[in-house]
Amino acid sequence: MTLRSLHRLLPLLVLGMLGACVKPPAELLGEPSPVPAAPIPIKVVVVSMFENGETTGDKPGEFQFWIERQKLDHKLDFPMGEYELRMNDAGLLAICTGGGITNAATSIMALGVDPRFDLRHAYWLITGIGGGDPADVSLGTAAWARYVVDGDLLFEIDAREMPKDWAYGLLPLGGKKPNDKADGWTVDTISFALNRALTEWAYAQTKDHPVADSAGITAFRQQFTGFPNALKPPFVTIGDTMSSSTYFHGELMSRWANDWMRLQAGPDANFMLSAMEDSGSLTALRRLGRAGKVDPDRVMVLRTVSNFSQQPPGKDAAWSTTAEYPEDGRPALEAAYQVGNIVVQKLIAGWPEYRDKPPGR
Repeated sequence: MTLRSLHRLLPLLVLGMLGACVKPPAELLGEPSPVPAAPIPIKVVVVSMFENGETTGDKPGEFQFWIERQKLDHKLDFPMGEYELRMNDAGLLAICTGGGITNAATSIMALGVDPRFDLRHAYWLITGIGGGDPADVSLGTAAWARYVVDGDLLFEIDAREMPKDWAYGLLPLGGKKPNDKADGWTVDTISFALNRALTEWAYAQTKDHPVADSAGITAFRQQFTGFPNALKPPFVTIGDTMSSSTYFHGELMSRWANDWMRLQAGPDANFMLSAMEDSGSLTALRRLGRAGKVDPDRVMVLRTVSNFSQQPPGKDAAWSTTAEYPEDGRPALEAAYQVGNIVVQKLIAGWPEYRDKPPGR
């Protein structure tokens, strides 16, 4: 063999040696291929928004009671979220999204496309604390929402520069003045109507639950003279939620919130609680619904009153905005868990019926 011939054969020899080192696919050797794990079917997803410190064993936020009391001992890494996911063997999965609309939307979308879970039949309970309108609710009250309205998607000018006949410097996208949206442009993530039959079913399961009162919230609510509902012990009701990553507060902002709720959701909507994240969660769930990954008709929103959305008579809004929550919001955190868990357990216990047909239909 000449040197030139060897030079021509060398690439073929190298390729042959490399091929001998590469293991053929399992199916070519008659071996079974690895079977991917089937997605875990989830019955209920509990969505909380914030936690204090660790997720267990310290001062509780919205996530901790669910982990500890429902024994959500399976911890699952969730690098696209703010916290790990938690679940138990009963089919209950819990997520803590992180605060604000953007965190909520991102975390829920990440969960919705996670291949580890089958969420097509899952119910979603979005539950946390918020600021209550003293015209409608008392501290510790739990309200099931029919509507969630976004309070960030709007035009705003400083009230010191607004026309004298305007009630506030907030107006709809494309509008010319407050409460005017007849000819304006808009986006489709301002108002969300939840499944009313499911909301009313959830309320019916919980309306007689004795939400715990306490000395701290009793003393605080006595300041709200002239607001009969604010003076009551906590109760369960149906009322609608305003989402805003801006923490709005005060008597004048509460008036705006009531107007904005009716403007965006209709005349039967009633602003009862201010919160931060719900429109973000619902935006993600709507998109996931389009992809067939979740059922948006299985979503419930429960908010409980940790503080009022405005100052009491005789106080100013600046004091009220930064005042400590009565008992650090603990009664509302307890109510969110206790009232919400009634519905969670009924859904899990009734799964043979509720898997394919939501209650209330």
